[in-house]
Amino acid sequence: MGFGPFLRLEELAPDVALIQALKERWDPECHAFLFPWGHMVPTLEDVVWITNLRVDGQAVTGTTYTSYQEPVERLLGLEVRGERSSLVQQTALQASLGVASARRQTGEGQAEHMEWMTDDARAAMAEEEGEAADRDLRRFLTLVIGKLILGTRGDPVSCRCLLLLEDLSSVGNYAWGAALLAHLFDSLGTSSRVTGVAGFFPLLQVWAYYHLPSLRRRVARRRGAVPLLQRWRFCRDERSLRRQVTLIHDAMDTIPFGHVQWTPYVEEDDATQPWVERGRPYFGRDIWLHCYNTVVPLHHRLVARTLGLHQAVVEFPT
Repeated sequence: MGFGPFLRLEELAPDVALIQALKERWDPECHAFLFPWGHMVPTLEDVVWITNLRVDGQAVTGTTYTSYQEPVERLLGLEVRGERSSLVQQTALQASLGVASARRQTGEGQAEHMEWMTDDARAAMAEEEGEAADRDLRRFLTLVIGKLILGTRGDPVSCRCLLLLEDLSSVGNYAWGAALLAHLFDSLGTSSRVTGVAGFFPLLQVWAYYHLPSLRRRVARRRGAVPLLQRWRFCRDERSLRRQVTLIHDAMDTIPFGHVQWTPYVEEDDATQPWVERGRPYFGRDIWLHCYNTVVPLHHRLVARTLGLHQAVVEFPT
């Protein structure tokens, strides 16, 4: 279904200060970060290299409902939180897979926790057959998509993806990487007073590691690993969050233009990244990103330099 490399990603501790500083630079009108040297934005190419999720294929869209009670009961055998809700409890999903006891242990990383939960879920699904096995697989995919790829804040898990999981044979045909980016853009548009973002924050963090290396927020972890998210870890900073955010803003304001990495993947071997070649037709285009009823633009012309292209001076009539 195309989620294998994504599920094997190792834990990346959140760099809350970096994410918050980037969020405060987000321009919701043009859906891009605004820096002294111009606009920059994570692109579909970044998604592929960093997460190994597919960005070509069918758009993650379709009809959304005010209540998901009927499909949740029919396809998952569970209940939503309320009559007019698209959320189910994470603990209920884990319990339905027989992994209710799979809670994070002290000192256990996210990757270890996810691997343990995946192994337990796989063991539980192996004991089922036919419709019961399909139901358990949908429960697991709802947990992965609704909590990791298109994450929500807190315990509840969105089940808006459920209707796309009805036909399990077509799940791998969807552009889940493009949906991840649309969901992240939508989250960045929330108030800067809210710390952090919903969605897959490691994409934003590693994107900054590659394009803005002079911020010195990264430490090498596994050289040559793919997807590229596995190559770095957060360089911990003991200063207060507000102090870190202020220093990052100061650094962004003084980064020399030549220190910005516009094409960080030119020396990478795409033979190890199967979705890169398939996604190339979408890398250099203005395109609409879909995530259910959220549709946001990816302005190629506005952020041409991010894609390694010439960005002409825009002249406005006086």
